[in-house]
Amino acid sequence: KELQISTFHSFGLKILREHLEQIGYRPGFSLYDGEDSTALLNKLLRGQYSGKNSPAEAVRWQISMWKNNLVSPAEAPLAAGGESIQDVAARVYGEYERHLQAYNAMDLDDLILKPVRLFQNQPETLEEWRRRVRYLLVDEYQDTNLCQYELVKLLAGNRGMLTVVGDDDQSIYTWRGAHPENLKQLQQDFPLLKVVKLEQNYRSTGRILKAANALIANNPHIFEKSLWCDRDYGESLRVLRARGDEHEAERVVSELLHHKFKNSTDFRDYAVLYRENNQSRVLERVLRE
Repeated sequence: KELQISTFHSFGLKILREHLEQIGYRPGFSLYDGEDSTALLNKLLRGQYSGKNSPAEAVRWQISMWKNNLVSPAEAPLAAGGESIQDVAARVYGEYERHLQAYNAMDLDDLILKPVRLFQNQPETLEEWRRRVRYLLVDEYQDTNLCQYELVKLLAGNRGMLTVVGDDDQSIYTWRGAHPENLKQLQQDFPLLKVVKLEQNYRSTGRILKAANALIANNPHIFEKSLWCDRDYGESLRVLRARGDEHEAERVVSELLHHKFKNSTDFRDYAVLYRENNQSRVLERVLRE
């Protein structure tokens, strides 16, 4: 009963629902998704741009990045740096926030930003939540942004009852505001935290891990690591060059058929792994053919 498992956003929503009055909202508030926010920005920019030329989507993205980096509407003009979209976003940011408040609405970034502001401005509310959240475990920590890090830092406080799990070599969301440097910052903000490296791999053979280590060695590192396993060294790796997705699918299927013919196996003995869902279509078609 005492254990709560949630995303950052659902946890922020729980906090806000209990303190709506303190942040100037009424019960039954609306939650704007990306489409709603873009529609509101289109409305605010109308008169300056025609429909097709409206930079509303780019402006929404910029405001989202600012919220993730704890940049307020008052600070936005200084953060804009003279780029045209940033200047437009800086001009409309404050108005966007006022309209959200008037409509009793929040966007998705507010679900983390508003609890952070609430805790910063109301120490007694923060203390109440620190008593309730006795211990924090945060997974995929390399994908947190500055706002999420601030929320964790506020809740952990001086007690530092905190564990985070993350790998700076697996950070793939810097384009949407993630800060893998948050892993490094932890050591400064929580000097008593102990670093435990989970370097043993239970899934792959030695040869695959050797290749992975050689690849990862090219990354700029926050933490040095070397993957190892106590399994067999494994078969040689092969890299097949392809001219495009069609050719790639044909190569994969011909390899599969060759192996099947040579070893008298069944189709159920094979699996094709791919990175993104949209890669499956061409593979399915070539397999059917």
